[in-house]
Amino acid sequence: MNLIASDRSPPSALTEAGHALRRNELWKAETLIRAHLALAPDDFEAARLLAGVVATMGSFAEAEALLRRVIERAPAFVLAYADLASLLCRLNRAEEGIALLDNAIEDPDRHLWALSLKANILTTERRVEEALHVHEQLVVRASEAAVPWINYAHALKTVGRLEDAVAAYRRSLAIDRSNGFAWWGLANLRTVRLGSHDVILLEQALKEASDDLQRVHLHFALGKALGDLSQFELSFHHYQKANDIRGRLVPYKAIDGFVRDAEAIFTAELFAKSDNVGMDGSEAIFIVGMPRSGSTLVEQILASHPMVEGLGELFELQNIVTQISHADPRTTWPKIVARFSAHELRALGQSYLSSTRRYRRTDRPFFTDKMPSNWQYIGLLRMILPNAKIIDVRRDPVACCFSNFTTYFNLQTSVPNSLAALARHYRSYVRLVSYFDAIQPGRNHLVQLERLIENTEVEVSQMLAYLELPFETNCLHFHENPRIIDTPSSEQVRTPINRDGISRWRNYEPWIAPLQDDLGSIGEPNLRFASLSRSGNPDERSS
Repeated sequence: MNLIASDRSPPSALTEAGHALRRNELWKAETLIRAHLALAPDDFEAARLLAGVVATMGSFAEAEALLRRVIERAPAFVLAYADLASLLCRLNRAEEGIALLDNAIEDPDRHLWALSLKANILTTERRVEEALHVHEQLVVRASEAAVPWINYAHALKTVGRLEDAVAAYRRSLAIDRSNGFAWWGLANLRTVRLGSHDVILLEQALKEASDDLQRVHLHFALGKALGDLSQFELSFHHYQKANDIRGRLVPYKAIDGFVRDAEAIFTAELFAKSDNVGMDGSEAIFIVGMPRSGSTLVEQILASHPMVEGLGELFELQNIVTQISHADPRTTWPKIVARFSAHELRALGQSYLSSTRRYRRTDRPFFTDKMPSNWQYIGLLRMILPNAKIIDVRRDPVACCFSNFTTYFNLQTSVPNSLAALARHYRSYVRLVSYFDAIQPGRNHLVQLERLIENTEVEVSQMLAYLELPFETNCLHFHENPRIIDTPSSEQVRTPINRDGISRWRNYEPWIAPLQDDLGSIGEPNLRFASLSRSGNPDERSS
């Protein structure tokens, strides 16, 4: 035993740093990586990793210097270019990031990956038309590679060119018939139906899949295809397999404890003490709720108003919370926020508004931030942007949770991976938003998807009244708005309002009874709240 133990090498500093990062212990990861670099200064991947850590902690100048040093000494290190360009965009210096990539594009050995990075940066910056032009160059220069066609297809979908997007996904699959990313991209075009031939190809692709991430995409795509063919039991089986595998790749951590913590910290007394100490600006309109609740539809309606610009799903608020969390890793961010001075709260509000300006393309006075999970940060919003409007979008709980169950979310997003966890997460969401409604009544506006569909003009009128905006008939013709939309619901909101898919979950009732049991008790109160809570005060469907 002693001999075996003595032969084991202790984990390296980088391995320990990786474990620390997974536990979100950035300060510990930073210390370990710096110790490693002191012994191995030419480890460019470690230097890049350190740059990412210090940038997350707010040390942007050091992160930039680290990445520039890496690029100077390793000019072919693609990931360093990607990180530096992304960092420059985050610092509102997007043109510098693009120029960096344009210089690399001039080099024949770096041409293709630099073009690919440029397309990604332009997409991130909401400059999708420009990105589309770069994607067109890529598929010409790498016409026999599957990935450029997948990215091109996604860009085409985003600008509303559905038929071209389908053709691009099919072209990708002609090159690599087993590519799970391409199959899910095709399946995720919600208005496109897959056929029996697609099922045969998907089943063969699943047999050939080389890793779990491919299998996740293929199982989700098979779930969609079989559902299109009304084979609902088998469809459900594949959705369940997809969620099981994804759950192993990205374990979900329940947020019940966070909700209790937020309720204990963000009290009516705290808000009264800090009332109006944040930024006075009220140009931000936050659309929150569960994914697949109707938020894309609500944003499309608002973005059809001449005074509102739709910015889609922004990560700015999450970035602020991440930085707050690392100010004191021994406690939770709500406790840190509760200790902030008026000056610090105003600075955070200004930071949010400043960081969102990079996405603005019009001079409209208001803009939307349609990140569904921002419901978790309502307490923070009330402190740093007390005049901001918050629209809470809800859908029948069972329908909403089942739609989440059938949707692939990227691996950077921690989401529930079972029906039981989805029900628990939904209850946490309703509990926290209801708590803020109780201690600050009238500050949020509830939109119930089913009521919006059945009585569109009345619901839109009430929503605009809450926002203190004049009624505009354009909002009723939202499907004619040609704006860029980058969510799974993009094609659905480009058609007139309808009930298509609203009760899709009922096809799966025999297999989702536990979900109905868990959520049935909050369904009707949800609808009653929608009809009564705002009746005398003008005071969900995400993606």
